[in-house]
Amino acid sequence: MTMLSSANGAVLPPEYGAVVTKPVEALSVAYLTGTKVTTSASEYLIPILATDVTTGAVVEGAEITPSDADFDELKVKPAKFAGLTIISRELADDSNPAAADQVGRSIARQIANSVDKALFQDLAAPNPAGLATLTGISAVEAPAAWVNLDPLEEAVSLSEAAGGRVTAWVTGAATALEVAKLKDATGSNKGLLNPDLTAEGRRTILGRPVVVSPFVPADTVYGISREDLLVVTREDTRLDVDRSAYFSSDRIGVRGTMRVAFGMPVPATHVRITNAAA
Repeated sequence: MTMLSSANGAVLPPEYGAVVTKPVEALSVAYLTGTKVTTSASEYLIPILATDVTTGAVVEGAEITPSDADFDELKVKPAKFAGLTIISRELADDSNPAAADQVGRSIARQIANSVDKALFQDLAAPNPAGLATLTGISAVEAPAAWVNLDPLEEAVSLSEAAGGRVTAWVTGAATALEVAKLKDATGSNKGLLNPDLTAEGRRTILGRPVVVSPFVPADTVYGISREDLLVVTREDTRLDVDRSAYFSSDRIGVRGTMRVAFGMPVPATHVRITNAAA
């Protein structure tokens, strides 16, 4: 067997793990709307404040009564997401960084879609639990046909009452279009939504960006509090190359694996808005 020196600078594991990680973070709604945390452990522990420290007014010179803060723990175990792409041997042996980027984006699209689907839909294990199955999430009922932004205002209020802050809205394309068509008055052509002047074509509702995802169920809008949605990511993202499986066609299999799960320590900071149709 002959080893070609030109392949030494090609797409090889595990040095090219970032070729998968970075595109996933750029494509996935979970990373765009949540807060990424990394861990090298198989489980990530999130402390939850159960009982606060007792405070109050004290007479000058008097003893201060001590108290302890009680904490619970939320255990998050990142699940393995994987993507596989088949490429030509020439592309795999190409040491040009652009070649690696193409391979990474191909796999990243598969993984990003799987991560977002787990976040917004009720999927069986080994998928991690997401917003669809979150117990204690705030809920708002919208009318069958959108007429104003009152349900979204209510969502902001509920999140704030739980100590959160809605930083983004995520919904499907059809619902986003329905809300985008709302006008500020009968007979007016002026929309209720405000354009984001910092990004062409981006819409905002109550100053928060609207993100469209095909994995959000119909007639549903999620209000997400970024600081309270932790996207827990293992550091051992890998890119593995197999030169034998597709030997007869002179192609090579490239597999990317990435471990991700979601931590939502205060469920009520996130809001699910549904209407009668949903």
